Amino acid sequence: MDASERWRILRLHVEDAIPLADLVRTTGVPRRTLTRWLARYQTGGYEALSNSVRPDRGSRRTASELVHLIEALALTRPRPSIATIHRRLVEHCVNSGTKTPSYSTVQNIVHALDPGMVTLALDGPASYRDKHELLLRRRADRPNAVWQADHTMLDILIVGPDGKPARPWLTVVLDDNSRAVCGYLVFLGAPSAENTALALRQAIWHKVQADWPVCGIPDVLYVDHGSDFTSHRLAATAGSLHLRIVHSAVGRPQGRGKIERFFGTINTELLASLPGLLTPRKPAPTPVLDLARLDAAVFEFINSYNARVHRETNQSPVDAWIAGGWLPRMPDSLEQLDGFLLTVPATRIVQRDGIRFQGLRYTSPTLAPFVGATVTIRYDPRDITEIRVFHHDAYLCTAVNPEHQSETVSLKQIQAARNAHRRALREQIQERIAIVAHPTPQAPASPEPTPQEHRPRLRIYEEDQR
Repeated sequence: MDASERWRILRLHVEDAIPLADLVRTTGVPRRTLTRWLARYQTGGYEALSNSVRPDRGSRRTASELVHLIEALALTRPRPSIATIHRRLVEHCVNSGTKTPSYSTVQNIVHALDPGMVTLALDGPASYRDKHELLLRRRADRPNAVWQADHTMLDILIVGPDGKPARPWLTVVLDDNSRAVCGYLVFLGAPSAENTALALRQAIWHKVQADWPVCGIPDVLYVDHGSDFTSHRLAATAGSLHLRIVHSAVGRPQGRGKIERFFGTINTELLASLPGLLTPRKPAPTPVLDLARLDAAVFEFINSYNARVHRETNQSPVDAWIAGGWLPRMPDSLEQLDGFLLTVPATRIVQRDGIRFQGLRYTSPTLAPFVGATVTIRYDPRDITEIRVFHHDAYLCTAVNPEHQSETVSLKQIQAARNAHRRALREQIQERIAIVAHPTPQAPASPEPTPQEHRPRLRIYEEDQR
């Protein structure tokens, strides 16, 4: 009988004041045993009810130096097996002329070692900290004081835009105090600053759904060290919205436990009921859902999650968020929020012909008094035909590119055109280099006629003419 079973019986006497005599009749446990359990509980609490192995069990007759040797061997990295420890102990005892402890004695001594000490010796301080140190679970004292944001790759396959199987990502923004989901985004491809900005946009602004009132600008955004969370773009956005970004300790995900548990809930409750679930050690399933249908399923689940009672707060996340009737801090308008979240800041100097950016020229009559001044521009990577100009954090104007005023040109299109032009130049360079390295063979020229050699005439002697 383990400690939990003993406490289940003994609790009736300790907490409910049921006499031991009545417990003897109802449980069948002898009174002497109950008395012994009660004494152990009163002396050492709940832990004293367990059948813990005494540290000196099997080693009462073992010399202290042998115990220390066994413990030292057990704490050696890499940790040897008990059989190896016993063999080395036998060698030591034969050489020293002492009595060799039995295998069971060595086993009991090794198992009696403090688990924290074993972890610290064999796995290092990081593992000891994660497994044995007391974890202080903090909780924000009010809604919108701290938001957590993170990404996860979902364990499901969907039909991608090209008709091929694709594995989607999910970004979630969670309120630390109420556990309410403030915003989310389901997308394909790797996490990026733009996807994070879209999730924050939904989290901050008013929702269309009346039963999803969570909104506002948080005081702190708690994130990890992902490239999108450490980007200059998000840092500039945080400065504009007057929120502070706090990064978790590297390699220590315990501080993000709330959002990690929500991701686990998504996997076990939502994805388990959808087609296309990825299961370990099983063939990949055939995807059925597309991104839009998966997004609708996630949205419905989040609405249900926000409305049901949370086991730690004993109220629904929505009720916990609106408790007290407080007013969240909001941006002036959705346009201002889009300007902060969906645009990228850059610094430029106003020239006489306007502002030069990405090889394009932007003009506005408002820029005339600011020639030579340093300004901050914000642009939307999806459409860079216009930029927003700020001077000392004050909005000046929207400058446009006259050549593409009626078009929509994205930064990716500009970069793609540049890359294509660069590739064309490289191909031309390679062609010219190939000509120099391997010249074109020419047809062999016909040999010139060799002039006849001038041979001196033989002298004819008088005798020969006869």
